Amino acid sequence: MYGLIKPFLFQMAPERAHLFTVRALETLLAVPGAKALFRSQYCLEDPRLERHFLGLHFKNPVGLAAGFDKDGKHYRAMSNLGFGFVELGTVTPKPQDGNPHPRLFRLPTDGALINRMGFNNAGVDALAEELKKERIPGLVVGGNIGKNKVTPNEEAVNDYTYCFQKLFPFVDYFVVNVSSPNTPDLRQLQDKGPLTTILRALQELNHQHVLPKPILLKIAPDLNEHQLDDILTIVQETGIAGVVATNTTIDRSGLRASPSELEAIGAGGLSGQPLRQRATEVIRYLWEKSEQKLFIIGVGGINSATDALEKLAAGASLVQVYSGLVYAGPGLVKEINQGILRRGEA
Repeated sequence: MYGLIKPFLFQMAPERAHLFTVRALETLLAVPGAKALFRSQYCLEDPRLERHFLGLHFKNPVGLAAGFDKDGKHYRAMSNLGFGFVELGTVTPKPQDGNPHPRLFRLPTDGALINRMGFNNAGVDALAEELKKERIPGLVVGGNIGKNKVTPNEEAVNDYTYCFQKLFPFVDYFVVNVSSPNTPDLRQLQDKGPLTTILRALQELNHQHVLPKPILLKIAPDLNEHQLDDILTIVQETGIAGVVATNTTIDRSGLRASPSELEAIGAGGLSGQPLRQRATEVIRYLWEKSEQKLFIIGVGGINSATDALEKLAAGASLVQVYSGLVYAGPGLVKEINQGILRRGEA
C-alpha cells in the first residue's frame, strides 16, 4: 500500500507531506472499524517481544523517535502502527517557531533526510496539556527536553529543569537533548562541565519524588572516543539511566547526492541510511567500554529489520525509527518485530 502512496507524498515538500500523512491517518482511524483494521495490519503482539527495562514494561522494543511528534498531538494515532513506545519532543519551555522554511529535505538516492527544524514546538505547557488527555494503555511515553534558542548556554539548566518539572507527572522517562546541530551552540552543552551540571540538577529534582523516573541522554554521532569516554564517566557520576545513541550527524562524507545539491540544501542534521554505520559504531563502543552495563536506545539509519537487529547486536536494548518510516513506510515496525522473532532475539 505504501509503495503506491509514496510517489505522491514525495511530490510534496517534506514537511507538508509529514503533516498530510499524520492528518490522513487520523482521518482514516476515525472511520468505524478502521482502528481494528490498522492494528491487525501493522501491530504484532507476542509475549516474546515484551521487554522490561528502566522499571518499565515495553510491549515490544521498537519505538517512535523524537522529532516526529514534538507536541504530542499525533502519538495516539501512531500507536496503531505497532510501536512499543513513543518519544515526544524535543520540547522547550517557551513556544518557538524554529528555523525558516524550507528546513526539511529528502535525499532519495541516499535514503536520508536533512533537517534544520530548530526545536519548533508549542512549548512544554502545551505538551503537558495534551498529555493530560486520554493515554493509550500499555504504551510507554518518553519526553525529550531541550532549551530555547534565546536561552544562553550558561542558563540552559533552568530550561531543562523547567521542562522536567512540567512533564514529570505525564511521561514515563526523560531524554535530555544537548546534541541537536540545529540550535546554535547547543552541542557545547555536551562538554563534561555543563552537561554534568544539567544532569545533576535534573537528578536532584528527580530524587525528590518517591518514584524517580529514568533520565537518558541523547548524544551526537560526531563525538570522538575521548568524548564518548567522558559521556560514560558522566553517566556513572550522575547516575542517569542510560543514553540514546544517536542524534543526527553534520558529516556529509560518502553521500550519493551531488555537492551542488548539498550546497543548495545548506546546514542541518543528516539522518537515515548514511547514519546507520556510525550510530552502530557508537553503540558498540559505549556497550563494550561500559562492560556491557550501559542501557542504550539505538537510533540512526534503521530502514529494515536487519538494520534494527544490527543495533541490538551492538548493545542496544531498544531501538527507535523515524527517517526509516519515510522511506520504508509504516510496515517497518512490524517488519522489525517479525525479524526479532525470526532471529530468536526475543
